Order: sequence, then C-alpha cells, then structure tokens
Amino acid sequence: MRNVTRGELRVTAVLAALITLTAVMWSSGAPLWIGWRVYSEQVLIAALAFAMAVAFITSPTGPRWGTRFAAVASLGFGAWLAVRFPTLSENVFYHPTEALIVSVIGFVLLLDAVRRTMGWSLIVILGCVCLYALFSGSFSGPLQSRSIPPDRLLTFLMLDSASLAGAALSIAVAVVVPFLILSQLLLATGGSAFFSDLSLALAGRKRGGAGKIAILGSAFFGSVSGSAVSNVASTGAITIPMMKDGGYRARTAGAIEAAASTGGQLMPPIMGAAAFLLAENLQASYVDVMLAALIPSLLYYFSLFVFADLEAGRLNIARVSEDRIPPLGRVVRQGWFVFMPFAVLLVGLFSFNLRPETAALAAVLVLLGLSLVQTYDRSRVSAKVLIGVLVSAGRAAVEIILICAIAGMIIGLVARSGLSFGLGFFLVQLGQSSLVLLLIITAFVCIVMGMGLPTVGVYLLLASLAAPPLVELGLQPMAAHLFVLYFGMLSMLTPPVAIAAFVAANMAKAQPMATAVEAVRIGWPAYLIPFFFAASPALLFDGPAWMIAVTATKAMFGVYAVTGAIVGYLGRDLTGGERLVIAGVGLAILCPWEAFAGAGWLNAAGLALGAGALALRRIA
Repeated sequence: MRNVTRGELRVTAVLAALITLTAVMWSSGAPLWIGWRVYSEQVLIAALAFAMAVAFITSPTGPRWGTRFAAVASLGFGAWLAVRFPTLSENVFYHPTEALIVSVIGFVLLLDAVRRTMGWSLIVILGCVCLYALFSGSFSGPLQSRSIPPDRLLTFLMLDSASLAGAALSIAVAVVVPFLILSQLLLATGGSAFFSDLSLALAGRKRGGAGKIAILGSAFFGSVSGSAVSNVASTGAITIPMMKDGGYRARTAGAIEAAASTGGQLMPPIMGAAAFLLAENLQASYVDVMLAALIPSLLYYFSLFVFADLEAGRLNIARVSEDRIPPLGRVVRQGWFVFMPFAVLLVGLFSFNLRPETAALAAVLVLLGLSLVQTYDRSRVSAKVLIGVLVSAGRAAVEIILICAIAGMIIGLVARSGLSFGLGFFLVQLGQSSLVLLLIITAFVCIVMGMGLPTVGVYLLLASLAAPPLVELGLQPMAAHLFVLYFGMLSMLTPPVAIAAFVAANMAKAQPMATAVEAVRIGWPAYLIPFFFAASPALLFDGPAWMIAVTATKAMFGVYAVTGAIVGYLGRDLTGGERLVIAGVGLAILCPWEAFAGAGWLNAAGLALGAGALALRRIA
C-alpha cells in the first residue's frame, strides 16, 4: 500500500467535511425550510458517493491513477444518480439501459470501496445472498422462490428504496453523523481529558483505583464514541500504563480496558450506531431503547468494578498515588460544561420527544456556544478547530456509511428473494423444540459473524434473519433485538478474532490471545445477561416498578457472587470448592423466576445460602 500525498489528504478533508455538512443539512430539515423538494435517496446517495471517494483515496492500492480514477468515478456516479434518481426510480422500465449501466458502475465501485475499507466479509455475504436470489427457483422446500434475473437484481440493489438507499443508510447519514459531530466536538474541547481526570478524582483513592479509573473513563468516553476500538486507542493510552504501574498484570490491564470499552456501545445516553438502527427496526423511540439497555449495561459495568476491586484485593494492589489525583472541585469547575450537552440531549429526548438527530444537533449547538467561552484544557475554539471537527466526524462516518449501504442491499434482497421466509421457517421449526437451543445457536452465529464485521453490520444482518423467528416464538421484540446486538458486540472480545482485545494487548505489550481470554473472563456477564433478559422483561425496564427494582437488586447480588468466584477472592483467597459453591449460589440468584416453574424457589435457596455464608464469614 502506497502513501497518501498531502494533496490527497486535502481532498479527503474536503470530502469528509461534505459528508458531515450533507448529513447536517438533511437531519436539520434545511431543504424543507428553503422550499427545496428533494428525495431522501438523493441526499443519501450523495453522502455515499463522498464516502466512497474518501475510501478510495485513504486506502490506496495499485497505481495512483487507478485510485484517483475510482474516486472521481464515485463522485460522477453519485452526481448522476442523485440528479436522475426521481426519473429512474419512478420510470425504470422506460430507461432500462441507463438504469443498468448506472447500477453496474455503482455496484462495482461500492464493492471495491468496501473491500479496501473492511475486507471481504460483507462482500462474501452479499455474494451468497445474490447467488440465492439468482438460483432460488432451483431450490426445494421452504427455500424455493422465484429467481430474479441478473439485470433486475442489479437495478433493485442500486435503485430500489428498500435496498441501497433504505432505512440503514438513512440512519447512518441522518442520525449517526450528528452524534459523531457531538463526540468529535467533545474531544476538541478537552472532553477526553475531562473524563480521565474525573475518573481519577472519583476512583483514584479507592482500592484498585487504576482499574476503576479505566472502567469509569471508558464508560464515559465509550458512551460518546460508540466504538470499542477507538475507545481502547484513546483512553487506553492513559489507563493501561496506569494499571500496569499500579500492579495489574499486563494482560489483565489490557483486558479490563477492552471489556470496559466494548460495553460503551450499549451504555446510555448515546450508545453506538446500532442502537439507532434498533430503534428504527422496532419503530420504537430511542428513549425506549435507552431505558431497555440501562439495567443490563449497569450490571455489566458493576461486574467490571467488582472484578477490579477484588483483583486488587487478591493481588494487594494499592490505590493511585496522591500526586496523580486531581482535586474533584477543580475538575468539575473546569469541565462542568461537558455535562450540558448530555443534559440537553436527555431533556430533548425525554421531555420534548425530539427525534435523536434533532436532540443531537441541539446538544452540538449548546456545546459549541459554551466552548467559545470555556474549554477544559483552556484552549480556544477557533474556526480551524471547528473545521477539524467537521472533517473528523466525516472520516469517522465513512466506514459506517459503507457498512450500512451494503447491509441495506443484503436486507432488501433477503426480503425480496424470499430468503427471510425460508430461513425464518427453518428457525421457527427449530425453536419449537427448544427456544433455549435457538437462543444458543443465534448467539453463536452472532459471535462468529461478528469476527469479521463491525457490530453495526452484524446487528443489521441478524436483525433481519434471526430476530423475527425469536419474536414469532414469543420473545419480546426489544429482547430479541437486544439479544442479537449484545452478541454481535461480543465479537470484539471473543477469540479468535477479538479486535478490541488485540488492540489493548498491543498497547499493554501482552500476548493477544491471553488478553482476549482474560477479557472474556472479566466480561462474563455479557454472555449470560442476554439469556436472562430474554426470560425476564423486568431487566429491560418492562413491568411494575417494584418488580424492576427487585429483579435488578437480585441480579446485582448474583453478579457480585459469580464475579467473586471467578476472581477467587472475597475478603480472602477462596479454595476451589468454595469458588464452585459461590458461583452456583450466584447463578441461582441470577436465574430469572420466569425461566421455569420453581425458579423462584431456586432464587430463594441461593439467597438463603448466600446470606448464611456471609453470616458465617462475619462470625469467623
């Protein structure tokens, strides 16, 4: 791969800024204000063309002229299709040659852009679905359908509103980009340093403070960024050396950072891009998604805190030295403005029922106004800084836009070809014998597919294939979609391809596979909690307040017990037999009482055994 020239960097900066400005224009409703009647697909195709051009320039392979030609061709394709889309979409049968030529050019360019950016995974999946659509008439049984001719297949993929420029690409451009602007503006005004200092001030004086600082900082920053890898790369540069200096082993330091950063994709209030897609698929408000994800994410981070605390007790890790801990008062005085955009976002969503993109743009405007007066690092927010925010937000959106474009094509073709019906029929038949077996298979497929795809791509694909059968078999729609999202996210931690854990291992100078295994050990609740909330809607904030409170409290006791057994320390080192008993007690407490008849008695027995063991320990 050759280097990118300075001129090419300038061009990509302009294109990235155009992605951001296009998204802001559309999500703010500016075309309606000025009376410009435009199809949403025209705006989405323009943003996609900019993203494809950036991908070609920033991921150059082969001769320079070939890369530049592909970038220019992408822009030409986007301009032509954006202008001609109304005519081609409404009267495609009157312009078959033009429609086919534009579709072929766009299809080839998009596949190459995705290949350069993310590899072959999504392309292989799209290829398999296309082969099925072309030869579905040759299948038998539930998978048999009417074959789609190649020319109609290509025009459907590129021109149909249920495919390329569908809901997935719309969410990526109109909703995700405003939140990316918010996160980049927070970084430019010192938000990352503020979250790190706030974590130091809050947890630095506690046992195992270095680990707790990493967890707090990654939870704060991960909720803003929504990306596990970027979270590890940014906060890990500070927290991983601090944990190693404090006494944590290298692989444990990397694993704590990877587990904490991965959980940020499900941590309200912002979460990751997949959460917006989940809300769109369920036709639910983003507030409902936030509330449903709240208790599972809090349980996850509670487990990480317990692990850091008990591991510090087992290894006798001291707190962070006093000279590294900033005064909490000074941190809050300098960084109070960082909380304001979150307040605006939550008030807009909960009190005024604003759309997520509208609330995000309002939060951006508030943060922008405040940053002109104060920043955490006392730097000035100049026009150059603001342009940098537009550029960095656009660059961060490129991969998401390309993923959602391909995923939209796959989802549209799965529905059009009848594959969703055939696979759904097979999975429903499987689930009628055992819903638990179907959940286990779904979890395994999510993790395997996620090893080559980002969380957004995994969720989009499995939400159209695996979630509907779960819903048909009686699972609540929110539980089914969050189940898929959770296990898609866990591919970041699960060997053999655990990207977040490998990045953290590299920063910690530890063995990658050992770090990934340690991350699985630390993040164990994420592998069980989805099964629990599939059985217990109260964990998703669904039910009477008393039941939600009791279920969440019970789950915290269970998580504490199992984590203690995994660490092997609860005030003192535990023997092997004690660890097994305590783990069994914790799982008995965790088991939802709706899971099966008699589960309530199992909970009561677990609580009684736990209380008895605690009383005996205090007496001893």
